[in-house]
Amino acid sequence: MIDLQELMELFHVRDTGELKEAYRGWVEETLERGGLERRPEWTESIAVGGEAFVRGIKERLGIRAKGRKVVRGESGFELREISAPYVDVFGGENVDLSGKNTFFWGQSFKKSVF
Repeated sequence: MIDLQELMELFHVRDTGELKEAYRGWVEETLERGGLERRPEWTESIAVGGEAFVRGIKERLGIRAKGRKVVRGESGFELREISAPYVDVFGGENVDLSGKNTFFWGQSFKKSVF
C-alpha cells in the first residue's frame, strides 16, 4: 500500500500523472545503473513508510496483523512478521532418515487385488 498523497508531497509533485512520470524516470535510471539488488525492507515487509502510515496500516489490518511488529528500518518504519529460526520449530522432527526407511531398486512387491 502506498500513501500517494504523502508521496506526492515528499517529492513536490502536483498530481498522480506527474508522479508516474517521475517514477518511470527513477526506474529507468536504476536499471541503467545496475541497481537490481534485492532490498529486504521492500520485499519482506507488509508496509514501509512513516511511522504514522505504518501504524495506520497495522490498525486497519486488525486481527490479520497479529504477530506483526512496527520496526524502524533503513527506509523508515516497516510492518514485519518477526521471523523465528526454522530449527526451533522443527528441531526434533528433522533428523536423518533411519535404516528402516529404505527401498531397494531391485525389489518388487506384489500388487494387491481388490
